[in-house]
Amino acid sequence: MGRGKIEIKRIENANSRQVTFSKRRTGLLKKAQELAILCDAEVAVIIFSNTGKLFEFSSSGMKRTLSRYNKCTDSSEVAIVECKAEKEDSKMVEALKDEIAKLETNQLRLLGKDLTGLSVKELQHLEQQLNEGLLAVKERKEELLMEQLEQSRVQEQRAMLENETLRRQVEELRCLFPVTERVVPSYLHYPQVERKNVFVDNGVVKCTSLVSNCENERGDSDTALHLGYGLYSTSEFNT
Repeated sequence: MGRGKIEIKRIENANSRQVTFSKRRTGLLKKAQELAILCDAEVAVIIFSNTGKLFEFSSSGMKRTLSRYNKCTDSSEVAIVECKAEKEDSKMVEALKDEIAKLETNQLRLLGKDLTGLSVKELQHLEQQLNEGLLAVKERKEELLMEQLEQSRVQEQRAMLENETLRRQVEELRCLFPVTERVVPSYLHYPQVERKNVFVDNGVVKCTSLVSNCENERGDSDTALHLGYGLYSTSEFNT
C-alpha cells in the first residue's frame, strides 16, 4: 500500500510538529544541495524555527549570494520605476502635444483664420472673446497714458520748484552784494582843434599853435609835436 495523502495544515501537537520540522528541514537542505550540484546553480536556503533558531545553506557562500540577490532586486526595482516613469512621461508628452495643438488652433481662430467647421455659437463665442480682449487692451492703454500724463505733471512741478528756488537764491545774492550802477559814456569827448596858424610844409599841414604850446610846456624843446589830429593831407585841408 502507498502512503496516504497528508493534509497540509499546522500540526497542533508540539512534539509531532518538532519531529516533522527536523525531518523536512533536513530533506529541504539536501534537495537544495542536490539542485546546486546537478544543475550548477547558486542556491541558498535560510530557515528560522518557531523558537528563532537559524538554519542555512548556500552553495557559494551566504554573503555572496545575498549581495547578488540585493543587486538583482535593486536593479529590478529601478527598472520597474524607470519603466513607470517612462510611461508617465510619454502620457505627459502626448497630453502636452494635444494642448499645444488646441492652443495653436485657438490662436489661428483669434486671428480670423481656420474658421471652417465652426458653428454659429462657436463663432459668437469667438466674437465675444475678441471684444473682451479688445476692451482689455483699450483699458490698459488708457492706464499707461494716464500714468505718463501724471509723470509729466510731476516733472513739470519739480521744474517749477527748481526755478523758484534758483530765483530766490539769485535775489538773496543780489541783496548780499548790491551792484553799483555806473554810467559809461557811449563815446569819448575830444577837444576840437582850432585850425588857426596853419601852414603847409612838403604836403603836410602843421598847426603852429599846438607846436608852440608843446614847446612852452617842455621848455624850449627842439622836437616839434606832430599830433594825429593836427596832421592833415593837403587834399583834406582843401576840402
